[in-house]
Amino acid sequence: MAIPVKLEAFEGPLDLLLHLIEKNKIDIYDIPIVEITEQYLDYIKQMQDADMNVMSEFLVMAATLIDIKCKMLLPAEVNEEGEEEDPRAELVQKLLEYKMYKYMSLELKDRQVDASRNMYREQQLPKEVQAYRQPVNYEELIGDMTLNRLHEIFKSIVRKQEDKIDPIRSQYGNIEKDEIDMEVKTLYVEAYAREHKTFSFRKLLEKQSNRMEIIVTFLIILELMKVGKISISQEEIFDDIMITSNVA
Repeated sequence: MAIPVKLEAFEGPLDLLLHLIEKNKIDIYDIPIVEITEQYLDYIKQMQDADMNVMSEFLVMAATLIDIKCKMLLPAEVNEEGEEEDPRAELVQKLLEYKMYKYMSLELKDRQVDASRNMYREQQLPKEVQAYRQPVNYEELIGDMTLNRLHEIFKSIVRKQEDKIDPIRSQYGNIEKDEIDMEVKTLYVEAYAREHKTFSFRKLLEKQSNRMEIIVTFLIILELMKVGKISISQEEIFDDIMITSNVA
């Protein structure tokens, strides 16, 4: 009566070869191909695997081992540099690569197991810390252009708006106006920048109908500079400031 033998499961022919090498404590750079081939063939004779695709991989490796075994019996081939070529070299290289990948996968698996044991507490920051925003240095942001120059243009446009006010009729009473919607005005400036690509800072402010719109537009320009949607330049000291749009 035959004694049933339980075989280890291997992921492929290279896994089986590596097992045989480690089991026999063989130097992977000097594989006794005859001995390893015999043990390998003995193993696949005992395999009872219904998956022919898997079995075919083991048979291909068996054929490779037999081919190497035959080459070992023949005189060694010499390469262009006059050195003898080892028929086992390609197989050794594949085994080394497989061994490296196998150990890397085991290391990653261990790290995954260790990571599953870690517990993290939810982020709990004070409201003051969450609300903090790093201050923006506008002078550094605009480079050679000074913020004073922008402010001078802003003040000159505001003065022009004040000059338009009738000194007599303005005394009749205050006319209430709706507050300017910052979001709507921002969309207007972005659309203007997208359409014109490069335009005059002064002309943009001159298009505004009142003092409040000029102030809001000026603030929006600073905000768009901060987030990088526009950039400014000036060729000469007293030239007009030009705005270049980066709005998509």
